[in-house]
Amino acid sequence: MMMDRIADMLTRIRNAQTAGIEKIEMPASKILLAMAEILKEEGYITAVKAYNHKGHRFLRMTLRYDDEGAPVIREIQRVSKPGRRVYTGAEELPRVRRGYGVAVVSTSQGIMTDKKARAAKIGGEVLCTVF
Repeated sequence: MMMDRIADMLTRIRNAQTAGIEKIEMPASKILLAMAEILKEEGYITAVKAYNHKGHRFLRMTLRYDDEGAPVIREIQRVSKPGRRVYTGAEELPRVRRGYGVAVVSTSQGIMTDKKARAAKIGGEVLCTVF
């Protein structure tokens, strides 16, 4: 039984990029799909697709690499963990690498980037940071 699906997704991305793998699959959930859509909007991954297979939902992501074959995601870290939740207000939301990276935040209005949450003046749980 998987305890932390978000950490599992981030680890799968890290491992696939280290191995140079283009496509990865994992069990899907609404949170993982929303996080993958944010990564796609921000240009860190190429495509995301949710599908059903034998009654189970899966998520397939196509990772993005630059022209030299280096992964676009240089660093991806889990911030809020099951044992230590990290909640911040709109003013205290982290700026990842001085605004070049993205923090994924779970708010009362859904999962969004730190920039959108700051613009809407909404705080929430900081799920992960991506650079």
